[in-house]
Amino acid sequence: MYTELVMDHFTNPRNVGEITDADGIGEVGNAKCGDIMKMYIKVENNIITDVKFKTYGCGSAIATSSIATEMIKGHTIEEALQLSNKAVVEALGGLPAHKIHCSVLAEQSIKAAIADYYTRQGIDPTLIVGEIHECCHDGECGKE
Repeated sequence: MYTELVMDHFTNPRNVGEITDADGIGEVGNAKCGDIMKMYIKVENNIITDVKFKTYGCGSAIATSSIATEMIKGHTIEEALQLSNKAVVEALGGLPAHKIHCSVLAEQSIKAAIADYYTRQGIDPTLIVGEIHECCHDGECGKE
């Protein structure tokens, strides 16, 4: 049901924790569906130099958070904004259809952290980051 890579990122998640002096913090999810992701980023010269996450949810939520952090660490903000939930799923070698919402949450938590980063810089993030959906597996985000 789950790929070896999903199981590896679930049992040995990378970049878990928080950054106390984070430049941006994003939290998305819905307690109703049980998955909540909080992403912390540190930015220097437009590069995401550090990223950490805290996720409350299932194994797929933890695995998608973990791999998403690896996919943006060391990259520019613009590159991080290009990360799609489909890229997260592909990087993990796939997810069951009913767990795709976890990859959407990973994408949205990164966007939320970047939006917070821009807000802290006094920049309106709306045109740069776009809309951040409070997503859940019931389809309310429309991206699944």
